[in-house]
Amino acid sequence: MADEDNSVNMEIASTRSGGSYHHGDLRAAVIAAGLKRLADGDGTDLGLRALARDVGVSATALYRHFPDKEALLDALADEGLRRLGALQSQAWLKAGGGRAGFLATGIAYVRFAHDEPAVFRLSFTRQMSERCEPGADGGEVGYNLLRAGVAQTMPYLDNPEVAALHAWSLVHGLAMLVLDRRIEWDEALVEQVVGMTFGGVD
Repeated sequence: MADEDNSVNMEIASTRSGGSYHHGDLRAAVIAAGLKRLADGDGTDLGLRALARDVGVSATALYRHFPDKEALLDALADEGLRRLGALQSQAWLKAGGGRAGFLATGIAYVRFAHDEPAVFRLSFTRQMSERCEPGADGGEVGYNLLRAGVAQTMPYLDNPEVAALHAWSLVHGLAMLVLDRRIEWDEALVEQVVGMTFGGVD
């Protein structure tokens, strides 16, 4: 076991930049490299070997963090959901919560799909629920904001969960129409459409 530990440590230390990774840094670096490949339109090769080359380590050094490609793709998808949730949180806080915040989170959802289409598609095509540890779902922040928005803007509803699903369906469907080029990206139009559910029509 000690020999194996030393071997892995030597592989991690032998990076292209001549630096070394601390515990946990390698996982983050690989996820960042994978997201960069997606953003650059190079998502066809998201294997462990390709990303190991990107960060300058051998593929065997990654197996502690990602036992197989499925685990790697799950991690990338989960990080995509976390980034989406972070952007929605920022939009909510900037707008001051309430009706304006609820509307802002919906617009942020569609904008994220437009700005990072490959990450968005990956994040919503992975079936991760049975493999996620409790409390480790990257989409939890976004969905909690959705429920908070429903509670604050439509407190009279008998079934807020159905309303939350309705609102999510609206922005996700709109996002997919944009991604599939069924409609052109127009932020003013997105704001108007999202406002019909997320903020009401004045």
